[in-house]
Amino acid sequence: MMKKRLMKTVMVSFVVLTGAGLTACGSQKEESKTTKKETLVVGVDDTFVPMGFRDENDEIVGFDIDLAKEVGKELGMKTKIQPVDWSMKETELLTNKIDVIWNGYTVTPEREKKVAFTMPYLKNEQVIVVLKDSGIKTYADFKNKKVGAQEGSSGEAALLAEPEKLLSYTTSREPIGYPTFTEAFLDLKNKQVDGFIIDSVYAEYYISKSDDGNLYDILPSEFEEEDYAVGVNPKNKGLVEDINKASVSLKEKGKVQEISKKWFGDDRTLIETK
Repeated sequence: MMKKRLMKTVMVSFVVLTGAGLTACGSQKEESKTTKKETLVVGVDDTFVPMGFRDENDEIVGFDIDLAKEVGKELGMKTKIQPVDWSMKETELLTNKIDVIWNGYTVTPEREKKVAFTMPYLKNEQVIVVLKDSGIKTYADFKNKKVGAQEGSSGEAALLAEPEKLLSYTTSREPIGYPTFTEAFLDLKNKQVDGFIIDSVYAEYYISKSDDGNLYDILPSEFEEEDYAVGVNPKNKGLVEDINKASVSLKEKGKVQEISKKWFGDDRTLIETK
């Protein structure tokens, strides 16, 4: 009798422990699918018009800022916009100082080795900006001249990946590095550099809004089109799924189109709905 009671007690304990273990596993499984955070920390280059930049009131605004905030709302999260050194953005992400890189961030094979990407949401291409009076009309006209690029940008990567397209003509055979495009425009205006590679969305917006816009020309691109997407720490794949779902939902509601028209005048987004 005593033996039967002992066996029964052991079996009950086993069932309780097993059930608790299954519940814990289930909770861990659920947590891996969701962000489980109150605040989404968004890493940006706060000089990148019109994606994320400071307005006359020193507020960070832009297409990506509006979209990130709407996605945050859709996920029931607050959104914190965190300016970062663009050349250090992946380090900031992988050390969990930011949750996402979301600011005209181009998908490249090199970046895909380090970062998990959401679905693409916008097209872009790399173009070369020069002064109208420079006489530069083609890439070959850069013979014995200087070309610049933002440090850590996809434009810099494009130049280095295909040097025969432009770098092989230049004096140094490598781009002059700039922390921001704002500094590149200033150096170009002062003829310290002969041209620089830049995202078309930035170049078009800056030139259309700048008082000095009539000084510049944009050369036709000889580089392939690019996709913008949100960069996420590979250890947080659940966040990738969450952002994708929220983006599709916002597109279905017409909110994404509304943001695009605000900044570009039309709907340029790639997000596909069902």
